[in-house]
Amino acid sequence: MGCGDLPDAAAYGDEGSDTLGNIAKHVPLKLPRLRAMGLGRVSNIGPADPATAAHLPPLGAFGRMAEASAGKDSVTGHWEMMGVVLDRPFPTFPNGFPADVIAEFERRIGRGTLGNVVASGTEIIERLGVEHIGTGKPIVYTSADSVFQIAAHEEVVPVAELYRICEIGFDMVGRGLGVGRVIARPFVGSAGAFTRTANRHDYALEPFSDTLLDLMTRAGVPVTAIGKTADLFARRGIQRSVPTSSDQGGIEAIVEVMNEQDDGLVFANLVDFDTQYGHRNDVPGYAANLERFDEQLSAVLAHLRPGDLLVITADHGNDPTTPSTDHSREHVPLLLTGLGVRSGIDLGTRRTFADLGQTLADNFRVGPIAHGTSFLEAIVVQHS
Repeated sequence: MGCGDLPDAAAYGDEGSDTLGNIAKHVPLKLPRLRAMGLGRVSNIGPADPATAAHLPPLGAFGRMAEASAGKDSVTGHWEMMGVVLDRPFPTFPNGFPADVIAEFERRIGRGTLGNVVASGTEIIERLGVEHIGTGKPIVYTSADSVFQIAAHEEVVPVAELYRICEIGFDMVGRGLGVGRVIARPFVGSAGAFTRTANRHDYALEPFSDTLLDLMTRAGVPVTAIGKTADLFARRGIQRSVPTSSDQGGIEAIVEVMNEQDDGLVFANLVDFDTQYGHRNDVPGYAANLERFDEQLSAVLAHLRPGDLLVITADHGNDPTTPSTDHSREHVPLLLTGLGVRSGIDLGTRRTFADLGQTLADNFRVGPIAHGTSFLEAIVVQHS
């Protein structure tokens, strides 16, 4: 959910990207709760619709964050939020992986492969799915991000076998070449109606240094990950992980954990914005998902207790209005609310995502982390 290109966006082919602003040019966005949290102050999402506005008072502090790390992928963004800033991006393979790497991979998994190209995940299973079913060869593909993705039909390559294949791939291209993630992409169905399943699994490198999650865990502060968050940190520093299959399931999991857990950090990733709409250049779908999220946000807001802090942000942009189907190098929104949060505070443009991690470290008294500047004092209501 980006909100405008970064100064170096042109170096990534992303000049002019503005996920929220460009969507709003095509579809009027009805986002009363996000607007109340300040989204309209950090993104050009157009005027509110008086007929649908909730007429909510300002709900908290707002700003936007710039990414200090090189890159624009999920691992980089999540790591930076938790205090790890990378000076160079993970390697990418715009022409596919080297032939000798693929040959060794095929030798180790005991079967051939298809693809080895840059492609959209939904497009490539439609293009190669029938051949895959006929040959049993898994489909290997990548993108503009540092990923080695392996797709296979669950009735042809059982999920457990696909995971084994991905573990071999991770050993080769993750640990061996420094690729950020190997992703299992199982699917089902028949020609013309293939669909990816919820059995996706990400194999990621471990963070190169301590993150906020490590510090919290050592201090005995609970950390619960929802969605694919745990995978992005190789499950390090996380006590509990709650898998989800949709953004709706993610919101329900957040509320459930809020009811169960009295303290600590709940760190959720809502993946549909990216996988279902951004990567597919689905502008109406992305807009509709934003509006669904805004509606579902009411349940989260209703469960906030005194002392709770809710943060809404993103790990990168994914502008569906541009020709690219990949992530975009953008600023991301920073929206914060809670009963103890000052309303109407403009935090400006933060120089790094790590400012959020430093603020959380300050809040939980477990820091400091290696990067970032805390803004906790600016947002918290001071009581005498």
